[in-house]
Amino acid sequence: MQTSTKRILTTHVGSLPRPQAVVDQLFAQDRGEGYDPAEFDRVMTEAVIEVARKQRAVGVDIISDGEMSKISYATYVRHRLTGFEIADVPRATPKDLDDFPAFKERLAQQGGTPKYHRPVVRGPIAIKDFEPLYKDIANLKAALACVDAVEGFMNAASLGVIAVFQPNEYYSSDDDYLQALAEVMKAEYEAIVAAGLLLQVDCPDLAMGRHIRFRDADAETFKRAARRQVEALNYALENVPADRVRMHLCWGNYEGPHTHDIELREIIDIVLSAKPQAIQFEAANPRHAHEWQVWREVTIPDDKILIPGVLDSTTNFVEHPDLVAERILRFADIVGRERVIAGTDCGFGTFAGFGAVHPDIAYAKLESLAEGARRASRVLWGQDYG
Repeated sequence: MQTSTKRILTTHVGSLPRPQAVVDQLFAQDRGEGYDPAEFDRVMTEAVIEVARKQRAVGVDIISDGEMSKISYATYVRHRLTGFEIADVPRATPKDLDDFPAFKERLAQQGGTPKYHRPVVRGPIAIKDFEPLYKDIANLKAALACVDAVEGFMNAASLGVIAVFQPNEYYSSDDDYLQALAEVMKAEYEAIVAAGLLLQVDCPDLAMGRHIRFRDADAETFKRAARRQVEALNYALENVPADRVRMHLCWGNYEGPHTHDIELREIIDIVLSAKPQAIQFEAANPRHAHEWQVWREVTIPDDKILIPGVLDSTTNFVEHPDLVAERILRFADIVGRERVIAGTDCGFGTFAGFGAVHPDIAYAKLESLAEGARRASRVLWGQDYG
């Protein structure tokens, strides 16, 4: 994993706003209506090159493919694995939104909820088709060849986020479900790293899962499940070097009260027990910005890298570069300047065709991220890096 001894590097969580042509292709594929595989591939290849150029134009150092080819960060697996079927099952909602039903209804009326098919497990899980993965890898590597990025990363769903958000109607236990996922997802993880890319595993199950699937359970029940999810993830990563993996921790990429979010201090030991070297987490939104202090209170292994979110991903405010720099400096003071990479709270295109932040403003925010990193670097190294 590339770090710097000269300046603070910048990155983001992965998903970025998708052009309408990409959105149209993704929904055609997901619904199986008017889907032309050749046209799909052409649109995705062009979109990945363009999104790579946009990231570098605003100063992002460690870039992704924007998750262009995925309709969402977790449900894309149904196109690659067997065992998943589309079903008309109730969608779990965050507990905090249920506390404010009028606000929840307003969100729905304004189109503030994503629309996509929800998979359910009703058969044995196995690899069905990894060709989409190989195409994603090829597209990102081709895009990296066109820009001067420090490094490229590719997102993959964690076992826990698949298990927490895709109901199981086939396996006799949660452990069996997780193990089945581990056996197939480890192949995806290993392929991404073998291609020379950084792997990012998305783990909102370790935080957001508390107020969704485990909303009516006690905290200990949730934490036991989270520990098991990390154990399964570590098994799936057994052949992948820790310094080629980063994980993303998330309490939910939506604007809402977040009054039922589990506190970071309750789960940080679980998070630190995961194999990935870098930990990417929300540190800008108003419900968790204060928790930078928790990182100061715990013992962080010397090999861990922190990627705090210094931009919120649910509002159209463009954070001032001085605020971005201030947030970066807090974490540099905790683990040292070489062990901090500036990131975002979550993605700007978690679901295709849906995003609270306008696409133009998303890139304006990333530009402010880069400027804030420059200002923090001046403080930390005492000079401009160019």
